[in-house]
Amino acid sequence: MAEYKKDPKKNTIAALVSNKSGVLTRISGLFARRGYNIESLTVCATEDPELSRMTIVLIGDEYTLYQMIKQMDKLDDVKKIGCADELDCVYRELLLVKVPATADVRSQIVEIKEIYKAKVVDLSVDTMILELTGIPTKLDAFLKVIEPFGIIEMQRTGVTVLARGRHTLKDRDCYGDNI
Repeated sequence: MAEYKKDPKKNTIAALVSNKSGVLTRISGLFARRGYNIESLTVCATEDPELSRMTIVLIGDEYTLYQMIKQMDKLDDVKKIGCADELDCVYRELLLVKVPATADVRSQIVEIKEIYKAKVVDLSVDTMILELTGIPTKLDAFLKVIEPFGIIEMQRTGVTVLARGRHTLKDRDCYGDNI
């Protein structure tokens, strides 16, 4: 049996799946039956109307990752699958956050949003909705800095990922050769 690192960490699985009803339920059920929590999940149609792209982030060791990829690969609706490597892929996530923005703190919030290159997408008399796109750690850092002002509401999309250069998920090998 292969040697696996036992340290749990965030792992990203990228998959091309059939674009039809029930596929998401079957895949999420696969995780649930094995007791694995999905940390982040994004799913959308691709340039091919018959396929959807899934990006799944889970916390686990290498063996857990290997097992989940193998289990997903057995499903007929999973057409391509692999582990997305942080060095070979571009990761992005979108954050929308609503903060109190009364006149006395508005300029401070604007200053912070400039540092992080966030956008103001809505402004009312006493609130502001900010939009930020970036790697998850950038969003985490932004939230830490903005938190003292108060967070009324927030939503994150979850990670989405594409291979750098000419590689695609259809190439499969660019997403790790562990499958």
